[in-house]
Amino acid sequence: MKQYLDLCQRLINKGTWIKNRRTGKRCLTAINTDFIYDIANNRFPLITTRKSYWKPAIAEILGYIRGYDSSADFRALGTKTWDANSNDNQDWLNSTFRKGQDDMGRIYGVQGRRWRRPDGSMLDQLRKLVDNLSKGTDDRCEIITFYNPGEFHMGCLRPCMHTHTFSLLNDSLYLTSYQRSCDVPLGLNFNQIQVFFLLKIIAQITDNKASTAFHKIVNVHIYEDQIKPMSDVQIKRIPFKAPSLYINPDIRTLDDLETWVTLDDFEVLGYRYHKEIKYPFAV
Repeated sequence: MKQYLDLCQRLINKGTWIKNRRTGKRCLTAINTDFIYDIANNRFPLITTRKSYWKPAIAEILGYIRGYDSSADFRALGTKTWDANSNDNQDWLNSTFRKGQDDMGRIYGVQGRRWRRPDGSMLDQLRKLVDNLSKGTDDRCEIITFYNPGEFHMGCLRPCMHTHTFSLLNDSLYLTSYQRSCDVPLGLNFNQIQVFFLLKIIAQITDNKASTAFHKIVNVHIYEDQIKPMSDVQIKRIPFKAPSLYINPDIRTLDDLETWVTLDDFEVLGYRYHKEIKYPFAV
């Protein structure tokens, strides 16, 4: 929580004004920040200075794990995070690659589960990674990336959190996640939850111990219409103690995550929070 609030204060005090071309909005921007999450002690990084919603963040990761390319499938899992980008993004609506209502194109989970090789065959990055880690193997290339510049035009949005590197030291599993851009008031806590959850769930299904997650973000920003509620309200609140995340211990394999797992298999324990703050979202 302190890492989050320190970054917000840094942006307000020292951020540089930039006009974002995609959204047409100005934002206070800084370059490079690093977060560290203590997964071993289960200190779930859920923001307490406002009510934060963890279920859509976990649902989105489950959708990526399953390789979904339709916002309808994400809604069925429990998140509407892809509705706007798949159906309200004018550039994507004009694209010849869009297959119809709710189509997201070749982004995130599609790249993670069906990366297209030059010969047209598909590579399942996630399956390779899980198989290796389950055998105690770390070839120093236990990486899953969603960043495929050759297919950016075939999806509704370039990936923000684009690459995840897993490192195995004996039976302790670490994760380093790389993010190119982040809307701090809305997106950051969502992504913090996802980095924490990704390491915790991959460690569980590969029978390793989740240790520490490192989250590197390049471009961090607060849009101009988000600054007042952040500076006048959120950063003045006193944080509560971090909650913990419970994961159903019956989830043992990648196949489990692909088939029967739902949000009912996860629970946040001990979450105290301040009143909700509604921040504007930039499409």
